[in-house]
Amino acid sequence: MSDLILFWHRRDLRISDHTGLAKAREQSAKVVGVFCLDPDILQRDDIAPARVTYMIGCLQALQKRYNQAGSQLLILQGNPVSVIPDLAAALQAKAVFWNWDVEPYSQTRDIAVIDSLTEKGIQFLNHNWDQLLHSPTEIFSGSKTPYTVYTPFWKNWISKPKATPVETLPNFAGLTAQEQEIAQQAGAINLPSAQDLGFIWDGELVIEPGEAAAQERLETFTHSMINGYQEQRNFPAIDGTSQLSAALKFGVIGIRTVWQATIEALENSNSEEVTASIRTWQQELAWREFYQHAMYYFPDLADGAYRDSFKSFPWQNNEKHFQAWCEGKTGYPIVDAAMRQLNEIGWMHNRCRMIVASFLTKDLIINPQWGEKYFMQKLIDGDLSANNGGWQWSASSGMDPKPLRIFNPASQAQKFDGEGEYIRQWVSELKSVDTEYLVSGNITPLERRSIGYPAPIVDHKKQQALFKEIYKEQKATI
Repeated sequence: MSDLILFWHRRDLRISDHTGLAKAREQSAKVVGVFCLDPDILQRDDIAPARVTYMIGCLQALQKRYNQAGSQLLILQGNPVSVIPDLAAALQAKAVFWNWDVEPYSQTRDIAVIDSLTEKGIQFLNHNWDQLLHSPTEIFSGSKTPYTVYTPFWKNWISKPKATPVETLPNFAGLTAQEQEIAQQAGAINLPSAQDLGFIWDGELVIEPGEAAAQERLETFTHSMINGYQEQRNFPAIDGTSQLSAALKFGVIGIRTVWQATIEALENSNSEEVTASIRTWQQELAWREFYQHAMYYFPDLADGAYRDSFKSFPWQNNEKHFQAWCEGKTGYPIVDAAMRQLNEIGWMHNRCRMIVASFLTKDLIINPQWGEKYFMQKLIDGDLSANNGGWQWSASSGMDPKPLRIFNPASQAQKFDGEGEYIRQWVSELKSVDTEYLVSGNITPLERRSIGYPAPIVDHKKQQALFKEIYKEQKATI
């Protein structure tokens, strides 16, 4: 058996600030990366072409980083339960390391990989929660149970010291030429393109793939943009958010690096307003962890509602209404602008995610799982925990002390897109409509016909009342 350690990358596509990789490098200079293209993930019906395209770009960047360090990133395709242990055995690897994950599929898969490695007599190490500042086993309520409400979670979470970025020893040793041949015989392949895998994405990506691009975006955001984040984050026409969600989903940047950047920003803060903005962004990072902790302890969230009153909710599920929502043809300008942004660039502003989710569930009375899946089919940053948490928050079916939050599309547009800039950017037929009518949605039927914009598919006021009545009746049966 050699000194080789294989490091299995999943949602940690980087070398810097990487807890598991740093631990592997401490134990051996000969560390080789592995990534497995898992058909059980790629063949699902909720995989976004933009997300796969971004992931492949990140893998290309990671291969270059490994080469620069003196090693390799091997690509496998197949069931990781068999191909990872088979590669390790063929190369006579001392161990396989990887970072733990919160998602139900990941945990089931990893246990099966452990069993397979154990059968082959290969060591493993997988206890790092690299994508989190605090693991699910660190944050508990006073009664020693997982939190189900964000605010007390945040108070506990922010009170705990945060780890600083991890340094990885340089100068890896890679495979010899003979070992590379063995790896190929054991199934290592050239990295395919997203198109080779059947995913076509012709649009631009909202963030360039790779570790260097993520670091540059973080620096740009935390050196200036974060100062006005608390106010600007709610206005979709303004470039006021970090847009690091895809980089965090794939672990292209370390969460400790991100947190350290917020600490440095706080140290340089020169006003209460700036400090409040930085703290608000930190709270968003905590929301990300709250949803991952929730998924870890309540895996059934992936398949349905948390609240009993929504587990058998009589959703109306009108197929035509759902299709109009997907295409951005509901007749509600702010909703349509958001959905067209999603369809065109594979990303949507967070304020708008809440607006369209509320509209689908509270106005169209359609099962939030339909919308949750559609988002995953489109989003470059589609992440099970965050997407599920956001949808359950908007649908009032999740861990939220205010179960009947309903957004009015018109008032949301008036408040957060008062000049109609965002709407006009994404709904071209509305560019000539007067701002007053544009943001209120009070466009006359005649004008709608003349510009080819649809009439509202439902009446918000009536649907709001109907939803409340259905909810009242449903709650009475529980």
